[in-house]
Amino acid sequence: MVNALLPGPPPAPADAVTEEYWRATREGTLTVQHCPACRGHQHPPRVLCVHCGGVEGLRQAPVSGVAVLDSFTTVQRAPDGRAVPYTVGRVRLAEGPVLLVPLLGDPLSFRCDQPVRLVWLPLPDGRRQPAFTPAPDAPPDEPEP
Repeated sequence: MVNALLPGPPPAPADAVTEEYWRATREGTLTVQHCPACRGHQHPPRVLCVHCGGVEGLRQAPVSGVAVLDSFTTVQRAPDGRAVPYTVGRVRLAEGPVLLVPLLGDPLSFRCDQPVRLVWLPLPDGRRQPAFTPAPDAPPDEPEP
């Protein structure tokens, strides 16, 4: 079922690998998976570490939510009948991992390397989907020399 109130594609349902991540979202905590073997961080949660291949002790660790917008696109024609337009962005957390998330706000106001802040979108099942919006204290664009 398409939830027209949520921008972008619906999040995947929780499973054995992602349950800890989704449980944290219910409490408004953003987490990424941490590997104790190599100290790497990754998102989304997986059964093994993408950095070292480790499978033991992977756990979700809270992160700050501080991020920078790497790239984005505004969807004008959705394949599933979802309300358009909506904007999806690739944000890089201060801790390193990259998330593909909905961006909220005027699509014309987004720019690469822009600081963004975490906001939460409630899902019908009680989970929350992370989304980002321009940080209110972000410096204005510098004119090109």
